[in-house]
Amino acid sequence: MAAVVFKSLGLQQKAVGYSRVQLVSACQCCTKVSCPSAEGKDTDGSTCHQHQQKRASDLSVSSKRSAFEKSDNKTFLWARYNEMKRLVCDLLPPGVCNLLNPASIYANNEISLQDIEIYGFDYDYTLAQYSSFLHTMIFNTAREILIEQYKYPQGIRSYEYIPSFAIRGLHYDVQKSLLMKIDAFHYVQSGTAYRGLTPVPDEEVIEMYGGTQHIPLYQMSDFYGKGPSIKQFMDIFSLPEMTLLASVNDYFITHNIEFDQGHLYKDVTDSIKDVHVKGLMYEWIEKDMEKYILHGDETYAVLNRLVNNGKKLFLITNSPFSFVDKGMKFMVGRNWRDLFDVIIIQAEKPSFFTDRRKPFRRLNENGSLHWDKISTLEKGQIYRQGNLFDFLHMTGWRGSKVLYFGDHLYSDLADLMLRHGWRTGAIVPELHTEIRIVNTEQYLHTLTWLQALTGLLERMQVHQDAESQTILLEWMKERHELRSVTKNLFNPQFGSIFRTYHNPTYFSRRLCRFSDLYMASISCLLNYDLQFTFYPRRTPLQHEAPLWMDQLCTGCMKTPFLEEMVHIR
Repeated sequence: MAAVVFKSLGLQQKAVGYSRVQLVSACQCCTKVSCPSAEGKDTDGSTCHQHQQKRASDLSVSSKRSAFEKSDNKTFLWARYNEMKRLVCDLLPPGVCNLLNPASIYANNEISLQDIEIYGFDYDYTLAQYSSFLHTMIFNTAREILIEQYKYPQGIRSYEYIPSFAIRGLHYDVQKSLLMKIDAFHYVQSGTAYRGLTPVPDEEVIEMYGGTQHIPLYQMSDFYGKGPSIKQFMDIFSLPEMTLLASVNDYFITHNIEFDQGHLYKDVTDSIKDVHVKGLMYEWIEKDMEKYILHGDETYAVLNRLVNNGKKLFLITNSPFSFVDKGMKFMVGRNWRDLFDVIIIQAEKPSFFTDRRKPFRRLNENGSLHWDKISTLEKGQIYRQGNLFDFLHMTGWRGSKVLYFGDHLYSDLADLMLRHGWRTGAIVPELHTEIRIVNTEQYLHTLTWLQALTGLLERMQVHQDAESQTILLEWMKERHELRSVTKNLFNPQFGSIFRTYHNPTYFSRRLCRFSDLYMASISCLLNYDLQFTFYPRRTPLQHEAPLWMDQLCTGCMKTPFLEEMVHIR
């Protein structure tokens, strides 16, 4: 039986040891009546002569076989390696790419659009998608505020915005001036920690955190991404902020200027905040909507389709009315307000979802506030601030019949899902680019071979001789190079926003936790009937039988150490 198991493992080896039953069987050739014992001994305790001869012969054969196998491990290991590579090529014929559609909607939870009666929307990066020109303007303007108002060195002006530097979801350690990518288990991904614009070696990162790459929970960001000393950047608007932080840090470090890390972080974040609070960003967009706003016709198509199918719509945004009004007129038309049953501006999310104290105020056509008490939310009216508890009381829109879309996992979605039971849809514009990369032949072949090689390493580590270990080290080096290739295809500094080398990112785990659906834009709704049901795929757990290349080729349900344990059984 043991030999059959080992052959099925692909190791083509047999047990060296023998069980008690096998030893009894081996001694049955002895003619002495006094040799029935399982130990192959006479009743007086001496070993029977014939048993001694057979056992010596068996041990000699076993020893020769073991010596041959060790001497031939190099051939065996490389044969398995080449066999695996051929199998990968056979399983990935030409044209197998483009399996994923960037315009698809992806489900974390089962949800039927037939059950959704009310659709809610954020504005920025949800109803309105912006071009990359906006991030360049935010960076440049905040940089000038640092120089002119905060009196930072003029040399900072030499830094330009780098669109490909940062990705969303990164963490920043304020006291260490360290920008880094953290996985779902609070570990810093190797090779993704930066001080300024320069990567920090993994060894240095480990030393900074007391001999580990793990960031303790108490140091990590809180429910809204703001920890005591480590901040998470979840907003799409935070991309220029991270790049400005890195640039200013880089200037001070390269010029050997001492600085207070806490003050630097606050100054940079305040300068970015000024761009929004002072309305500078709103002015740029309003002056040139053709340049900054994308896909307006698709926004109109989505909203119009929902209304024509009898759905109720509402808008809750932190942006001011004049800005939203001009943007919606550009995308949807002058009568855009007729599409919405409730419109709430300057809501101050996320406190809108948690703070009961702020009342609703109504705005007139000129944007002036009325001070009358609001007891009902009327269609066509514009409301400012307020809170979700009064909203629920006046509308009765509760539970899973409401689906709200937003781009910020914390400010837009977390409270609605966890506290109020609404359905939520995350808008992740980066998804379009990431799927395009995943669909490339280079990525698909590299990832599949990486998975196969990882499985091969796991299986073949039972070979402990020096020559085998040298081969395994060579494979480990190749595996490291393959992981770097897949990472760099997304972003050379930080890789994919969804995954580290093998774990989901902290961002990805939050995405799964706070959203029922996620998609690149709300226009993805146009690809689905409003009776459509989204079914999340059953993702195999680690103890289940996944269909990864490494398990298919090397036996997912068997332990590589079974041979070592056979004498125990």
